[in-house]
Amino acid sequence: MGWLTPHEQTLLRGKKIAIAGLGGAGGVHLLTLARLGIGKFHVADLDDFALVNFNRQAGASLGSLGQPKARIMAGLAREINPELDIQVFDEGVQPHNVDAFLDGVDLYVDGLDYFVFPARRLVYDACRARGIPITFAVPLGMGAAVLNFLPDGPGFDDYFRLEGTPEDEWPTRFLVGLAPALLHRGYLVYPEIVDFKTQRVPSTGLACQLCAGMAGTEALKILLGRGKVRGVPHSMQFDAYTGKLKHVWRPGGNAHPLQRLAIAYVNWRLSRTRT
Repeated sequence: MGWLTPHEQTLLRGKKIAIAGLGGAGGVHLLTLARLGIGKFHVADLDDFALVNFNRQAGASLGSLGQPKARIMAGLAREINPELDIQVFDEGVQPHNVDAFLDGVDLYVDGLDYFVFPARRLVYDACRARGIPITFAVPLGMGAAVLNFLPDGPGFDDYFRLEGTPEDEWPTRFLVGLAPALLHRGYLVYPEIVDFKTQRVPSTGLACQLCAGMAGTEALKILLGRGKVRGVPHSMQFDAYTGKLKHVWRPGGNAHPLQRLAIAYVNWRLSRTRT
């Protein structure tokens, strides 16, 4: 490939990546990583494709309507590489199967829905116990943010600081932790659609495609052990609409004074929208 040596390509073929959530970001993660040459996957999703998925999800089509996302996406990945070793968990990730889901895994790529905090904490805690690194790229506006949770760095709760706070504040705290720079905040033209209480947020396929490139690059560096890999409390956000790239360092995660200020700002913006 030029950007990889033949030896590195062989190494990637032997690596196993787990992806939970195969919707907007997770589906395109799988296809991108399959094209990169990753040879083994564990994929999990308990949902079926629906019309509302068409604007952003790689597997959403007339032919896949009502079909299980995990099965459809595994099939698309096999069309890229028929020799893939891919195991499907069509119940999603649950307490009874998380051990099997992470068995032999070299890297976990988070594709879970924004609001599924219990499932996300389950997988993150299990990865931490096993020393499995995590890459998480989230679509935001017409850009994306990426974070890495490394075995020797802060964990999910160390960074997001959700524990001990009201559950209705978690979506805001999660957003600010994912993208402290909030580069996407200035061009939302229809803010009425945002409602964390009913779990409604806007989305674009543009952002999901950017997610895949950013997460795929982090995956390559982590798996091959080359290039600089920053774990949380570092984060990076690129916004194609504004043409801005921002690296942020927030020691203490959401306990940092600037994070607390950003959380208050987002809550204020949301309250203005509701009124």
